[in-house]
Amino acid sequence: MGESKTLPTYFCRNCENPLALGEDLISKKFVGASGPAFMFSHAMNVVVGPKIGRKLLTGSYVVADVMCSKCGEKLGWKYVETFNLKQRYKEGMFVIEKLKLTKKY
Repeated sequence: MGESKTLPTYFCRNCENPLALGEDLISKKFVGASGPAFMFSHAMNVVVGPKIGRKLLTGSYVVADVMCSKCGEKLGWKYVETFNLKQRYKEGMFVIEKLKLTKKY
């Protein structure tokens, strides 16, 4: 029998509110305001702010800031819409800054 790999759960570093599951981690190659950031296909226990236009490293997007539902810490953003077909895969995804996260197994 093969061993199953235990994936971490990601939590808010400020208040330990669970935010994302390891199985929902898409990429660790994103950059946020505070440095490295992770892209997740789903996030939980977050508040999604209003949609705003924002110019990011890879182009212009409609995004919404994402905050922790427990402590209100700004965590990153959610991609709402892109105007570049090559970037369309990002729509609906969450980017959370690494410095805002902690993980547990």
